[in-house]
Amino acid sequence: MKITHLGHSCVLIETGGARVLIDPGCFSSGWQGLEGLDAVFITHQHPDHADPEALPGFVRSHPGLPFYIEPSVSTMVDIPGARPMKIDETIPVKDQRIWTVGGRHAVIHPDIPRVDNVGLVISAPDEPTVFHPGDSLEATPDGVDVLCVPMMAPWEKVGETIDFVRAVGAQQMMPIHDGLLNDRGFSMIAGHLQRLTKSSFVTVRDPRPWTPDIEL
Repeated sequence: MKITHLGHSCVLIETGGARVLIDPGCFSSGWQGLEGLDAVFITHQHPDHADPEALPGFVRSHPGLPFYIEPSVSTMVDIPGARPMKIDETIPVKDQRIWTVGGRHAVIHPDIPRVDNVGLVISAPDEPTVFHPGDSLEATPDGVDVLCVPMMAPWEKVGETIDFVRAVGAQQMMPIHDGLLNDRGFSMIAGHLQRLTKSSFVTVRDPRPWTPDIEL
């Protein structure tokens, strides 16, 4: 397995013979030039997860590439042929299996309508299982080895994130949703997560592929 963090919540996961891109948003970079992908998954409609300006051109330059989206994404970004995801289904991509969990974005404020959100649990035979929650801390699936943990958002408190990491119980965690954090804030939150949970925090903030060190 290799995981490449392309900024904020965008990650490329290579396992099970497949290359899957998740949440190519406007706070991320490097995904626009990717080739050889087998599928793209988008957890929800917000532009930091689905770039409304760059994605249409990316779609046109990758004819036939499967896109799996939370259904309301289609109201914000034109992705012809995209397949809407349902909660609690398993989507095969070569030897990968992507299980969808969740369903609602975390609350930002009671006066801001909540949108839907689909978390993704990615697994392949004899490889670690990875969980990308999108923008929600509600779903805590079992059997997760690597957690992509949101670090900072208008909807998130550090205490909630600590409890989320504890509930998932992954061996390792790597940061996502960190595009609004400077280095000082990142170090502070990472320190809390490392001290107050049993999961090992791995600082993956640049676009070099990372291979999780997991006991299966």
